[in-house]
Amino acid sequence: MSLPACPNCQSEYVYQDQNHLICPECAYEWNPQEELDNAFTVKDANGTLLEEGDKITLIKDLKVTGTSQVLKIGTKGVIRRVIEGKDHELDCKLQGIGEMLVSGKYVKKA
Repeated sequence: MSLPACPNCQSEYVYQDQNHLICPECAYEWNPQEELDNAFTVKDANGTLLEEGDKITLIKDLKVTGTSQVLKIGTKGVIRRVIEGKDHELDCKLQGIGEMLVSGKYVKKA
């Protein structure tokens, strides 16, 4: 059985002690079950979980900051990656627009 690398220092010399994993190099201890429970997730306007590769549709006209361009309602796109950030969690490729960061509350899963 292979144990994951230490999330703190990336050491491969991790060992298990009951429910916890321990890194002997940096003395970091963690419970791998809690790591899975606290994973960052993004939900769309309807509460559906969004993941990389999902197809989405804009549910509202959005003005692009710094330009006079407006993203129209119904614009389709694909989620390239989910980013843990402040306002914009989705790195998307939108049809006719290109790469754009969008908040999950303005899209729905198609």
